[in-house]
Amino acid sequence: MEVSVKKFALLAATTASVFSLAACGDQTGGAAGATRDQIRAVGSSTVYPFATAVAELYVQGNAGMKSPIIESTGTGGGMKLFCAGVGAQHPDIENASRRIKKSEFEQCQANGVKDIIEIQVGVDGLAFAEAKNGPGLKLTPKIVYEALAANPYGKGPNKAQTWKDVDPSLPATPISVFGPPSTSGTRDSLAELILEKGCQSDEAMKALKEKDEKEYKATCTRIREDGKYVDSGENDNLIVQKLGANPNALGVFGYSFLEENKDTLKDVTINGVEATYETVSTGTYPGARPLYIYVKKAHMQAIPGLQNFLNTFAANWNPDGALTKRGMVAAPEDVRKKSAETVKSLTTLDGSDLK
Repeated sequence: MEVSVKKFALLAATTASVFSLAACGDQTGGAAGATRDQIRAVGSSTVYPFATAVAELYVQGNAGMKSPIIESTGTGGGMKLFCAGVGAQHPDIENASRRIKKSEFEQCQANGVKDIIEIQVGVDGLAFAEAKNGPGLKLTPKIVYEALAANPYGKGPNKAQTWKDVDPSLPATPISVFGPPSTSGTRDSLAELILEKGCQSDEAMKALKEKDEKEYKATCTRIREDGKYVDSGENDNLIVQKLGANPNALGVFGYSFLEENKDTLKDVTINGVEATYETVSTGTYPGARPLYIYVKKAHMQAIPGLQNFLNTFAANWNPDGALTKRGMVAAPEDVRKKSAETVKSLTTLDGSDLK
């Protein structure tokens, strides 16, 4: 009898949650009567394997619950889906390999996504790698910028054909880089952490930033489109495969993919620093970056199991947790403590310090 009562209570709570989200969807112009009884997340290809790992653990620990739907859309593409509105037809979670932009936050607000919970789940590195039998490149942000920028320092189209053209110390190997598309958070991190840093080696670019932010961004972050940089889509595993077939090429992706493929790939140092668990965790590696998930507070009660899903994330992001075994780098202890408190209190983001 007790079991039946518990089952009835769970069914009643689940039904109420589904109807609650349906009403929420109707209020925001969604499809009438739309309901959903499983969690849906979109976003970063880098966060994707960690989110799917959490989904597996969540199902194991919550008998009877449906497996969450996790989609790899890229951080930018995911933000558009996430910020489109509140309701059953819109995702609950955005996985992001960078922080939400001010413009994206404002788009969310304009579409009724008012209360957003920001949780840093770990750290990743923007890794540069080549095949085991690759040319043995040693790079700096300045070299990467001068090799990949469409218009280096605003002085005209990039004419460099080999790495030696960029820096005499490098081999005369043709520049060939497989990397993420413009919708990817990894591409944003490449722009912010590497390309801009390289661009700023020219004092005139620092002055340009003060004078004309738009022109500065175009000069410092726009990548050449003459085939030297190949947009390889949101599937980072595809880049790994391409490096195997193109031993002189360079790949750009999340650190976890380098870690998982150390048998076929080798790290390309940046500023003489190798991408390792320790250098990424401490931030001494130039390409280190935080990883986030963004959650709609309006969906917390409406979607069955969403709180438990967040709890599962928090329970597995420690240095010896399941996520680090999948390649994630644990965030520093103070960050993990703050994130755990956010999961518990569901504190929302005010957006005042976003860029």
